[in-house]
Amino acid sequence: MSRLTLDTSAYSAFMRGHAELRAALETAEQIHVSPIVLGELYAGFQGGSRRAENERRLLRFLSSPGVSITAIDDETAVVYAEILNFLRNAGTPIPTNDIWIAAGAMQHGLRVLTTDVHYRRVPQVIVECYAI
Repeated sequence: MSRLTLDTSAYSAFMRGHAELRAALETAEQIHVSPIVLGELYAGFQGGSRRAENERRLLRFLSSPGVSITAIDDETAVVYAEILNFLRNAGTPIPTNDIWIAAGAMQHGLRVLTTDVHYRRVPQVIVECYAI
């Protein structure tokens, strides 16, 4: 079963027509989106000139069959702390929001689709990193 979560860079690349990401999403049985990713996307939309169009496209994507928003709860917070401390001790930090996204992926057994290679520093999750 192909269960995926998108980070912000992957969603953006997908919306720009990235062929490999599109193929990965078309074959996925479940696609999860973290509220962290939604926050990053909405923040980007607010600063852009195509806010309404981007928000419509996101809502259409979120309403697609097999797409759901992943819950963040107290278990996610514990996993976040584990990943954060692992990365800190290894001397390989990544952006805080990406740790939250990785924590949700780890908690729910999801593969992370991204264009950000720094996710590979998180051995607790399976990462599919695509070049843009």
